[in-house]
Amino acid sequence: MASSSSKLTLKLLVDAKREKVLFAEASKAVIDFLFNLLCLPIGTVIRILNKNQMVGSLANLYQSVENLDETYMQPDLHKDLLLKPSAPMSSRISGLLPSINDTSSNNSSNLLYRCPVHYGRITCDNTTLCPENNCVYHMTSVVPFVGEKVAKDISADKSGFVKEVVTYMVMDDLVIQPMSNISSLTLLNKFNVKEVGALQERVVELDMNQACFCL
Repeated sequence: MASSSSKLTLKLLVDAKREKVLFAEASKAVIDFLFNLLCLPIGTVIRILNKNQMVGSLANLYQSVENLDETYMQPDLHKDLLLKPSAPMSSRISGLLPSINDTSSNNSSNLLYRCPVHYGRITCDNTTLCPENNCVYHMTSVVPFVGEKVAKDISADKSGFVKEVVTYMVMDDLVIQPMSNISSLTLLNKFNVKEVGALQERVVELDMNQACFCL
């Protein structure tokens, strides 16, 4: 789980004369973080941002689900499916954002579950209704992984999305592309930079606050 002290660094190329950031030079870790944002379900985004700070109606929708009594839900469904949704790529959330499977969640990335009656099916979500015919039980019986190494290998995917062989260029509108001498010169021309001596390199840190702002 990422802590609030987790940070990523990136370099900014700044036109000091015009006080303008031209672009950021970013590592694989930063790009993986930005791409990870596309994997987050809306419910998870609201939880991370804190619904009290949301602008618009999404926070009200989230609050409505929270306030709704479980008796109004379908018998085979649980409110956490909406309040704490899981994404197929959730294990890849990197660096800055807290894990969407927090300690209060019913789902554990290191546990599997089976039906207390039928043993032939397993799931990672203990709110799942057993798929066997006429079975009314949820798959809540814990089937732990045998061996610590197996659990760690399955729960932690460190491959990310992009390769580490190049550095990446990030624009202020989140346009991302591999960085090269040609692309850098093209951008300098695009921004009408006349005095190369006015360009400065600044290293900044991206922490939890900026990460939530990106959402």
